[in-house]
Amino acid sequence: MKSFLALLTICIWLPLASLEAKDSSRADLLGRQIPNFVLPSITGKQIALADYPEVDFLVLVFLGTECPIGNSYIPQLNELNQKYAKRSVKFAVINSNLSDSVEEIKEHALEYKLRLPVLIDKEQVALDIFGATRTPEAFILDRRRNIRYVGRIDDRIGYRFKRAEARRADLEEALKELLAGETPSTAVTEPEGCLITRRSGTQSTTEITYASHISKIIQTRCQKCHRNNTAAPFSLLTYDDARNWSEMIKETVLTRRMPPWNADPRFGKFENDLHMTAGEISLLTSWIDAGMPQGDENKIPPNPEYSDGWQIGEPDHVFKMPATYKVQATGTVAYQYFVTPTNFKEDVWIQSAEARPGNWKAVHHIIVYHRPKGSRQTRRLESLGGFAPGEEPTLFPEGVGIRLPAGHELVWQLHYTPTGKEEFDRSEFAVKFCKNPPKHVARQDAALSFSFRIPPNSSRHKVVATRTINADSELLAVMPHMHVRGKEFKYLAKFPDGSQRTLLSVPFYDFNWQHEYRFVKPVYLPKGTVIECTAHFDNSADNPANPEPTKWVTWGDQTWEEMMIGFYTVIPARQR
Repeated sequence: MKSFLALLTICIWLPLASLEAKDSSRADLLGRQIPNFVLPSITGKQIALADYPEVDFLVLVFLGTECPIGNSYIPQLNELNQKYAKRSVKFAVINSNLSDSVEEIKEHALEYKLRLPVLIDKEQVALDIFGATRTPEAFILDRRRNIRYVGRIDDRIGYRFKRAEARRADLEEALKELLAGETPSTAVTEPEGCLITRRSGTQSTTEITYASHISKIIQTRCQKCHRNNTAAPFSLLTYDDARNWSEMIKETVLTRRMPPWNADPRFGKFENDLHMTAGEISLLTSWIDAGMPQGDENKIPPNPEYSDGWQIGEPDHVFKMPATYKVQATGTVAYQYFVTPTNFKEDVWIQSAEARPGNWKAVHHIIVYHRPKGSRQTRRLESLGGFAPGEEPTLFPEGVGIRLPAGHELVWQLHYTPTGKEEFDRSEFAVKFCKNPPKHVARQDAALSFSFRIPPNSSRHKVVATRTINADSELLAVMPHMHVRGKEFKYLAKFPDGSQRTLLSVPFYDFNWQHEYRFVKPVYLPKGTVIECTAHFDNSADNPANPEPTKWVTWGDQTWEEMMIGFYTVIPARQR
């Protein structure tokens, strides 16, 4: 280990101005919501941010094995961890240093008697998300996992000094104020310690070009949404597009806001998993930092062919709403229902379906059902597909389809949100048919609860719904649905033999990204399996999307009301 004096010797060459300059960007980290991430601990156990749902405050400190300043603070961190153990506060250490091996991190923890959980961030996932720069650097997260404090532990040790006592215990003072329900009087301080070398900084940027490396990443991860006639705010079909939006791309991929994907990676494998790998993010950010060289334009691979914005490809049939609907400028618009005849003389089988808003600004969601011609029913109908923020088209694997009976008509449910001026919408619904009658008929169902009442000011209200599988089945996909108070959602399969399996965990539910999670391999559900869905709602003032934390909340169509639905899609079990 390097001694403290050795560090001072190493740092003498640094300009004093650079040591004393305040990085204003640290204040920009305040309020950043940290998404769930999973890292291995030195014990080998996988630990996620989502593993602390009942903890009011999490204190995470970035440390390395060889930084003398960081090592000097380990006894103090142990004391703070013990002091606040009974006050709904948890401490943990994250090591993101490229130079520290797993064995060195383990030996370091033993040598310094480090009693905090130590997480190993070899791919620098947490480093990117937090925006940490040095060891030691501390972050306090609140119950919604927003950053409330960032900076040093105290002012006892720096590059040019080492005091016997701190003049101000910044980290603990911020923690005390937060526990008292106050905003930290000093929420940002400048850490002094060893800079963390970023993986992207070690990339050889001379050979990274848009043509040879970046175009393929953007085509695979971004263009599905970022193209014309979709909900995305800008297109990423060309080199110029990527260059012009480069800073936004860098910010959103480093913080893992994009591509959007909210599933806990420990549970379930999904074929439509959107998240970028750490390697892809490192390559992308290195290219941006190097000035975004284009490379040989002739080597840019052609973009995939997109059919007028349809994600399912060229449709076999496109339905339109029967007429254009005028959306009022302000106020609340009740759910609107429209009916379109199909005029099919025979049963047809749908393999993929996609609803597309005619006006992206005004349409919040679309659900298309079917019913017998002449029926007046608008509820409890079988869905063919729909649209919601972040939702992908209905896509069944080869040999699987859903039946649309001859003569049935489509029932459209549309939820409109006024934009401040009159808007006009005529949405569409496209389908592709199975080439042959499918071997397996898909059925969409749900575990849901209508009877919940969410108390005022509750930060984690629990609602459970179950559904029993009445025949041997295979689970193809699941899709949780809540409104703006939705916080967490989990699917659990309870099998007849007493065993159980977590099918999906969405620890930080986001109303703006309502994914259908499609399993890579269908999950076998024997007859009698219970699908248990557990949702938690945040009706507190800490939830920035909460329209009224002082009111009881019950089931309702509008977004200021709530829903609790665990959609799922099954087929009859194939011979095993």
